[in-house]
Amino acid sequence: MTKISNIKMLALFLAYSFFTVADLDASSKHSSQTKYISYSQIGNPADVLEVKTETTHVLSSGEVRVKVLAAPINPSDLYQISGNYGVDPVLPARPGSEGVGRVTEVSPEVKNLSVDQLVLLASGSTWAEEIVAPAAGFLPLPNLGPISAEIIEQLSMSAVNPLTALLMLTSYGDIQEGQWIVQSAANSAVGGYVIQLAKQRGIKTVNVVRRDGLADDLMSKGADVVLIDGPDLAAKIAEATDNAPIMLALDPVGGDTFGRLADSLGYGGTLVTYGGLSGKPGALNTGKVIFNDTRVRGFWLYKWYQIATMEEKQAAFGQVIPLIANGTLKANIDSRFSVDQIKQAVTRSWEGGRNGKVLIVPTSL
Repeated sequence: MTKISNIKMLALFLAYSFFTVADLDASSKHSSQTKYISYSQIGNPADVLEVKTETTHVLSSGEVRVKVLAAPINPSDLYQISGNYGVDPVLPARPGSEGVGRVTEVSPEVKNLSVDQLVLLASGSTWAEEIVAPAAGFLPLPNLGPISAEIIEQLSMSAVNPLTALLMLTSYGDIQEGQWIVQSAANSAVGGYVIQLAKQRGIKTVNVVRRDGLADDLMSKGADVVLIDGPDLAAKIAEATDNAPIMLALDPVGGDTFGRLADSLGYGGTLVTYGGLSGKPGALNTGKVIFNDTRVRGFWLYKWYQIATMEEKQAAFGQVIPLIANGTLKANIDSRFSVDQIKQAVTRSWEGGRNGKVLIVPTSL
């Protein structure tokens, strides 16, 4: 979700909630060159993204300078750059929807952030070496003490996929301990978070993937069943769960997979769609939908950020941030690239066969 304006709203409640901050006057900095990613036309990300350089400038009143430590490439970022997302960018645009950084300078008026503080990047434009923005664009993290590079990378991914997994798992019916859910693209970042969060709640998961060789990794995260997608998927799910009524299915694939998950649901179950990785519209057997009273819902995190109350946002972040910070909740990382390697990075992010997220890591952690 490049330039996700709604994430900026998080600063209004997180900056004064459970995060601890300190006050420190900003020090003057010598001008230097810093790199960032930009694009001026819609198209294939590897073709339209450009590495640009600008001279750092003196902070304006209320601004903060932050060194970007890590920022993920999410499918929604690439969809927007290529013109296939629900919100069009304002061109020229600087992509990147989330990340983590460290404060290097604050203007004298800023009282809720301090130099060396670790922050989530809530202002967008995160595929860069540094970000200068109003203080409200940065969400202070708790004082975590010495922190590993691994945890820093995991924190960089905390504003999109973990929230998506948590909200889908908890917003569509009261799924109880011991009940089953099913999801496709289970080896995705969201899929991994769903498995881990469901395991904590005692909810059993059927995890559908499209290739062999992924079961061991998913089982290590807490998956109960891993199945390969195919025409007989609904029958395989019924056999694996001993015909247990499945009341929730999560699908970011579309196409035939969408219909197969619908067919696996118990009476009155809900199918939640949140993506279209197959590039094909979801196929449904309307007769089965009617006679099984299947509910079809769509989930879009962008909209949730716009309509959720302050208390709802605070509660959601309050559940995932501590789990990420202590290493309980994590996502696989496929590869890391510098800002200069953006074309290689987005190319790798589009490729099949990955088993993890692609990160932009401007400097060594």
